[in-house]
Amino acid sequence: MTSRPFDFLNSAIGQEVLVVLKDNVNIRGTLKAFDVHMNLALENAEELENGTMKKKYGKLMIRGDNVLYISL
Repeated sequence: MTSRPFDFLNSAIGQEVLVVLKDNVNIRGTLKAFDVHMNLALENAEELENGTMKKKYGKLMIRGDNVLYISL
Protein backbone atom coordinates (compact mmCIF):
# COMPACT_ATOMS: atom_id res chain seq x y z
CA MET A 1 0.00 0.00 0.00
CA THR A 2 1.29 3.46 -0.88
CA SER A 3 0.04 6.04 1.57
CA ARG A 4 2.77 8.66 1.13
CA PRO A 5 4.50 10.08 -1.97
CA PHE A 6 7.85 8.54 -1.02
CA ASP A 7 6.13 5.14 -0.63
CA PHE A 8 5.02 5.48 -4.25
CA LEU A 9 8.53 6.39 -5.40
CA ASN A 10 10.05 3.52 -3.40
CA SER A 11 7.63 1.09 -5.03
CA ALA A 12 8.57 2.47 -8.47
CA ILE A 13 12.34 1.87 -8.14
CA GLY A 14 13.44 -0.53 -10.85
CA GLN A 15 10.30 0.10 -12.91
CA GLU A 16 9.79 2.12 -16.05
CA VAL A 17 8.23 5.50 -15.30
CA LEU A 18 7.00 8.45 -17.32
CA VAL A 19 8.16 11.81 -15.96
CA VAL A 20 6.44 14.96 -17.23
CA LEU A 21 8.43 18.15 -16.72
CA LYS A 22 7.22 21.76 -16.37
CA ASP A 23 7.98 22.66 -20.00
CA ASN A 24 5.83 19.71 -21.18
CA VAL A 25 8.85 17.50 -21.88
CA ASN A 26 8.10 13.80 -21.43
CA ILE A 27 10.89 11.51 -20.25
CA ARG A 28 10.56 7.72 -20.01
CA GLY A 29 13.10 5.56 -18.22
CA THR A 30 13.82 3.14 -15.41
CA LEU A 31 13.77 4.82 -11.99
CA LYS A 32 17.00 3.96 -10.17
CA ALA A 33 17.01 6.43 -7.26
CA PHE A 34 15.50 9.60 -5.81
CA ASP A 35 16.11 11.92 -2.87
CA VAL A 36 14.05 14.11 -0.53
CA HIS A 37 14.02 16.93 -3.13
CA MET A 38 12.49 14.48 -5.65
CA ASN A 39 15.62 14.62 -7.79
CA LEU A 40 15.38 11.51 -9.95
CA ALA A 41 18.02 9.22 -11.40
CA LEU A 42 16.86 7.32 -14.49
CA GLU A 43 18.53 4.70 -16.69
CA ASN A 44 17.66 3.95 -20.31
CA ALA A 45 16.05 7.39 -20.41
CA GLU A 46 14.57 8.81 -23.56
CA GLU A 47 12.67 11.97 -24.42
CA LEU A 48 9.29 11.39 -26.02
CA GLU A 49 7.45 13.58 -28.49
CA ASN A 50 3.87 12.59 -29.36
CA GLY A 51 4.51 9.20 -27.78
CA THR A 52 7.54 8.34 -29.92
CA MET A 53 11.22 8.48 -28.99
CA LYS A 54 12.82 11.82 -29.88
CA LYS A 55 16.21 11.54 -28.15
CA LYS A 56 18.04 8.87 -26.12
CA TYR A 57 19.90 9.90 -22.96
CA GLY A 58 20.88 6.63 -21.28
CA LYS A 59 21.57 7.72 -17.70
CA LEU A 60 19.80 10.93 -16.73
CA MET A 61 19.43 13.03 -13.57
CA ILE A 62 16.30 15.20 -13.33
CA ARG A 63 16.13 18.05 -10.85
CA GLY A 64 13.05 17.65 -8.67
CA ASP A 65 11.69 21.18 -9.02
CA ASN A 66 11.17 20.58 -12.77
CA VAL A 67 8.85 17.58 -12.24
CA LEU A 68 5.12 18.02 -12.72
CA TYR A 69 4.23 14.37 -12.24
CA ILE A 70 5.49 10.81 -12.40
CA SER A 71 3.44 7.92 -13.73
CA LEU A 72 4.01 4.16 -13.81
